[in-house]
Parts: sequence; structure tokens; C-alpha cells
Amino acid sequence: MISLAKLTPYFYSQDAKAQAQFYVDALGGEIGHYMTYGQAPGTDEAMKDKIIHMVFTAAGVNFYIADTMHESLGHSSGYDLNLEFAAEEDARQAFTRLAEGGNVIMPLEKQFWGSLFGRLEDKFGIKWQISTEGNGQQG
Repeated sequence: MISLAKLTPYFYSQDAKAQAQFYVDALGGEIGHYMTYGQAPGTDEAMKDKIIHMVFTAAGVNFYIADTMHESLGHSSGYDLNLEFAAEEDARQAFTRLAEGGNVIMPLEKQFWGSLFGRLEDKFGIKWQISTEGNGQQG
């Protein structure tokens, strides 16, 4: 039997510092520890200040992020990240802030199942679902 695991989203970025700071500013949180490529032996001079690994917390969730060296970055297509809030005000604030510079896919609105729900793609190409806790009612 497999024991319980912990899921931590890991972003690859063109500018990890800026992207992490955007999420911290939008959702509240903090940037934790990080390492640069310059701390790794044999790093190309052009990459020395780029992030090889960073931990940050936003909306109480832990995330990892790194600047990409080899991959071309595309938009997320096969998944969304969902943040569920207890308070409608928190959900509205998170949705508005994450949508800045991005694209609203589905406006944050009360749904037939009783909670707020909306989808967006942020300015870094990450798709988010923002919702509130359901109240157990069906339309």
C-alpha cells in the first residue's frame, strides 16, 4: 500500500522571482528559501542569478518555482489549479488579483450548486479555478 503523499505545484518560469512575487501579492503569503543556478557548479554566467529552486506560500498553499533553462514554456492545457475559499470576499479578491493582466475564461459568479465559481488564465499562462465552499444544495 502506498502511504499518503503531499502535492506541491511546481512552476517553470521565464522569471521565477516576478511570478512568485505576483502570486504572493495577489493571494497573500511569502517567499521562502531559494537557490540560484550560480550556486550550482559549472553554471553558465548568463544563468547565475536565475532561480534553480524557490519555495513560496500563497493563500496558505505551498508552491515551488524555478526559471527554466531548457524548456520552452507553453500555457497550461490539461489542468487547472483550484483555490477554494471559505469567504466569498476572499474568493472575489483572489480572482480579481490573479486576473490582472490575464484572461477571464468564466466570470466569478454564484453557480447553481450554491457556491461562487470562476476560471481564469493568469498573465503567466496558468489556469486557475476560484471557488467558495459548497453549501450542499443542488440547483
